[in-house]
Amino acid sequence: MAEPTPKAANYRQSEILAMLRQSGRVGVEELATHFGVTLQTIRRDLNELSEANALVRVHGGAMIASGVANLAYEARQLVAHQSKRRIGEAAARLVPDNASLLINIGTTTEEVAKALGGHSGLLVITNNLHVASELYRNAAIQVIVTGGSIRQGDGGIVGAVTVAHIEKFRVDLAIIGASAIDSDGTLLDFDVHEVESSRAIIEHARRVVLVADSSKFSRSAPVKIANFSEIDIFVTDRLPSEEIADMCRRYNVEVIEAGDAGEGENGEAARTLE
Repeated sequence: MAEPTPKAANYRQSEILAMLRQSGRVGVEELATHFGVTLQTIRRDLNELSEANALVRVHGGAMIASGVANLAYEARQLVAHQSKRRIGEAAARLVPDNASLLINIGTTTEEVAKALGGHSGLLVITNNLHVASELYRNAAIQVIVTGGSIRQGDGGIVGAVTVAHIEKFRVDLAIIGASAIDSDGTLLDFDVHEVESSRAIIEHARRVVLVADSSKFSRSAPVKIANFSEIDIFVTDRLPSEEIADMCRRYNVEVIEAGDAGEGENGEAARTLE
């Protein structure tokens, strides 16, 4: 295969960025196939784009880089979808029947909702219309949707009315997501109004379960939600480093690693970090 010219590389990198804007994440192998070039060539492209802060390198590919604006809802659904599904299934197994839950905005928390269908006697309070849509037809689960303003982009409900509604409850479990996680354990998001709702959810739950895939450690966002010291259980696909594992131990956070898409289809790959 001929060595690509600078002109060809520039075109390819522009196309890679266009694909990222559409899907939010790309893989090295799929790009190599798409462009008919070697894996090494694609890795070089991604590394150059990463050095230019145009994207964020993650295991096996790259994600779009943005520290001030989140991806479109449809793109967030596609990013790490299989990992999110496994995380959702693992988190749902932590929920006993006859429990009360607060569930916040996020595509990963929506995967938890999808996995709660076999439960009974649940009370679920949520500011996420997609979570409510997943659960409201189940006669064994009572769903309460908070008041507030609905974001057209993703069906999230935010605002002062939302916070006031959440503050009326004291639940057994909070299931929360985050858009980004700093290496020091700071949970981050993009919308200050969404963060206010998430803060209220954390403060009005007896135990807090964070659901987030490992790519969140490669992202940035401008608004602080909380710190790992406020989390009881962290459900993820995998911990990206031993430093992160040490941080979890330091804050006494129970970690459940739900595995990746190559570890079977029944969720049995999940393991708990002691």
